[in-house]
Amino acid sequence: MPIIQESTLIKDVQIVTLQQYADERGFFMETFRKEWFPQRSWEIIQANRSNTRANALRGLHYHFHQVDYWYVVVGRIRAGLFDARPDSATYGAVQIIEMGEENQIGLFIPIGVAHGFVALTGATLTYIVDNYYDSQDEYGIAWNDPDIAMPWGVAAPLISARDAANPLWKNIPAEKIPGK
Repeated sequence: MPIIQESTLIKDVQIVTLQQYADERGFFMETFRKEWFPQRSWEIIQANRSNTRANALRGLHYHFHQVDYWYVVVGRIRAGLFDARPDSATYGAVQIIEMGEENQIGLFIPIGVAHGFVALTGATLTYIVDNYYDSQDEYGIAWNDPDIAMPWGVAAPLISARDAANPLWKNIPAEKIPGK
């Protein structure tokens, strides 16, 4: 059974330390069970895979109607989280979590927590979501917003044009802020 702990920095973020069962052939590991998250009534609607080159950064993004559960299959990433929920006890909190290779964990990201990652190596990330992708439900925040000051640990990552155009948090209209 995995060890599931709530983040000490951001309320409702769950970090799942996965258990490996190894022998001379390799190892087996369960990476997700919906019952690990009783606080959420899961219906797995979509599973996604992201292959990312080293030094590429994706995010920050957040949703109003979708939770994410991440697992790094290959490589290493540095996940960045920002609590964008004004009604949360941890509103404004920032957290970095390294995932992959030596740190075999799953990461449950609730609605309203902005998330992104930088690939420390070439990386394959799988993520399970409880809603179909809807571009109208995904909002972005500048990856390098000085008010958030996410400690990515990289100076000049490879960024998509879409993510490069994300606004600063202070410039996001009230109707696009979770809980407003």
